[in-house]
Amino acid sequence: MAFQDFDLISERRKREKQAKMRKRIITASILLVIILLIAAAAFAYFVVLKGPHDDKGKHSTKAKSHKSKSKSDEDSSSSSSSSETADSSVPKGETNLVHSEKMIKTLCTGTDFTTTCEDSLNKAAKENATAAKNPKDLLKASMSIAVEEIKKAVKQVAGLKLDMPMKKAALEDCKALLTDSMEELNTSMSSVGTAKTPDLNNWLSAAITFQDNCIDGFPDGPDKSAVQKSLKIAEEIASNALAMISQLASVLSTLHIPDSEPKRHLLSDDEEFPTWMDHEDRRMLKGAAADIPKQPPNATVAKDGSGKFTTINAALKAIPAKYEGRYVIFVKEGIYAENVKITKKMVNLTMYGDGSQKSIITGSKNYVDGIPTYQTATFAVMGDGFMGQALGFRNTAGPEKHQAVALRVQADKAIFLTCRMEGYQDTLYAQAHRQFYRGCYITGTVDFIFGNAAAVFQKCLIYARKPLDKQQNIVTAQGRSDKRQTTGIVLQNCKILADEKLEPVKSKIKTFLGRPWKEYSRTIIMESEIGDLIDPEGFTPWSGDFALKTLYYAEFANTGPGAKTKSRVKWSGYKGELKKDEATPFTVAPFIQGEPWIKPSGCPASFGFNS
Repeated sequence: MAFQDFDLISERRKREKQAKMRKRIITASILLVIILLIAAAAFAYFVVLKGPHDDKGKHSTKAKSHKSKSKSDEDSSSSSSSSETADSSVPKGETNLVHSEKMIKTLCTGTDFTTTCEDSLNKAAKENATAAKNPKDLLKASMSIAVEEIKKAVKQVAGLKLDMPMKKAALEDCKALLTDSMEELNTSMSSVGTAKTPDLNNWLSAAITFQDNCIDGFPDGPDKSAVQKSLKIAEEIASNALAMISQLASVLSTLHIPDSEPKRHLLSDDEEFPTWMDHEDRRMLKGAAADIPKQPPNATVAKDGSGKFTTINAALKAIPAKYEGRYVIFVKEGIYAENVKITKKMVNLTMYGDGSQKSIITGSKNYVDGIPTYQTATFAVMGDGFMGQALGFRNTAGPEKHQAVALRVQADKAIFLTCRMEGYQDTLYAQAHRQFYRGCYITGTVDFIFGNAAAVFQKCLIYARKPLDKQQNIVTAQGRSDKRQTTGIVLQNCKILADEKLEPVKSKIKTFLGRPWKEYSRTIIMESEIGDLIDPEGFTPWSGDFALKTLYYAEFANTGPGAKTKSRVKWSGYKGELKKDEATPFTVAPFIQGEPWIKPSGCPASFGFNS
C-alpha cells in the first residue's frame, strides 16, 4: 500500500512539471513577439518618419558648430540639430567642447577680465579633453596657462637692455619673484579639489603679490612698462582664478557636479593639536606652549664663542637638508651685524633670543645707496612656519636713506612674539601670506608697516619716530591690488603712540594711520589705543584721488584722543566705525585661519575680540 501511494504522487508531480513547462514556453513566445514589435516600431520611426526631415540623411558628416545658440535658435532648428547631435560622425572631442561652453561662461561670470577668462578656458578645453568635462580641471588648466605666461614674461624681462645697476638688481629680484609666483600657482593648481578655499585664496593672492613686487622693483619708465605689459595676461588669469575659486561651489552645484572640497575641521576644546601633526611635533609644541625659550635648541649662536656658532648665517647653513620636525636655534645676547635670509627650504624653524633688546640682528642696506627695497631687509623670512621670539631686527640706515627694511616676511603662517622692529621708512615689510605678530615693538616714520600679507598685529606697541624735515609719518601702507585678495593689515588691541623724540614736536609733524599703496588697500584698526599724535583726518592720500574709492579702511572700538572719527576723511572707501558683526571677519580666526597653527605654537592669541 505504501508503494502504491508513492507511485500516485510521482505521477501527479510529472503532470505538474509538464504544465509549468508549457506555461514558460507560452510566456517566452509572448515576450519575443513584443520585442519584435518594439524593434519594428523603432525602425519605422527612424527610417520612415525621421528620414524626410533630414536632407542629408544619416550619412551627413557636417560637424556641429562650436558657437552657442540662443534658446529660440535651438527651438527653430530642433530637427536638424537633433539629427546632428545623434550623428555618430561628429567628433567626440568637439561635442565635449560644446558641452564645456556653458561651464566656461558660468565660471567666467563675475570675473574682472572676462575675455581673458573665456580665452584661457577655451584654450584649456581644446588642449585637454578631460579638462573640458569638469570646472575644477578647467580651473587647473587655466592656472597652467598662467604659469606658461609667466615663463614667457621671464624670457622677455631677461632680454631687457638695462643701463643702471639698480635696474639690473631689480631684474634679478623680478626673476626670483616670478619664480615664487609660479610656485604659488603650481601649488594652487595641484590642490584644487583637495585644499580648503582659504588656502587656495592665500596662495593665489601671493601669486599676484609677487608679480606686483616684480614690477614695483623697477623705477618708473619704459622698462617698468615693458615688464608690466609682459605680465598682463598672467596677472589677469590669476585674478580670474581668485574670482572663480570664490564661486566654484555654486558653479559645481549649478552644473550638478559633486564638490569634494574638505570641510573645515575646527579644534574641539579637548583636541589641543590638529590631527595632521605627528607625535614628535605634538610633544615638542606641548613643551613650547609652556615656555618656548626652555626648549633644548638644535643650535646655539653666541658672539662670545660660548655657542657652537658665532653667526646666525653659519647656524642656518648647518641645518640638515632632510631634518624632520621643527628646528630650534637659540641666539644668545649680542649684536649680530649680518643680513640673514630664512630660505624656503628652512620650514618650521623657531629662532629665539635673550630678549628683543639683547639679541639683535642689525644691518644698514638702503634704497639711496642703490639697493632695491626688496633687498634692503636686515632679516628676511621665506620659509613657511617660521616662529621668532625675543629678537630684535634693526635697519640703522637712518631717515635720510629712505627705504630701508629691518624685517621682510613672505612666509606663510609666520609668528613673531615679543620681537622688536626698528627703522625709519619701510621698517616692516609684511610682504605676503598669513602672519601673526603678538606683543611686538614696531617703530618708524614713513609707511613703516607695509606690504600685502594677511597680517594681524595684537597687543603691539607701535611708535612713530621723528622724520626728516618736511616729511610726515604714515603708520601703514597696505598693498592689496586685487579686490578679491584675502589680504590686509589688522591692528588689534595695539597702542599707537609717539616715541620720546617725536613727543615734544608731535603737534608740528603730521602723523597718519595709513595711506593706500595699491588700488584695493585694506587696513582695519580695532580695539586699539590711538594717541593724540594722529591727525584728526586719520588717513592721507597716496597721490591725488588714487584708490580713494576702492580702498577699505575702517575702525572699531578704538580708544584714546586720536580715536575720534568725526573729522576723518570723507573718501567713499573709508568705512568709518564698523559694527561688531562687520569687524568680526577681521579677527584672527576667520581672517588668517589662525587657530590651527597659532594655538599649537604656544603663542598667546585672541582669536576673536578682546571683550
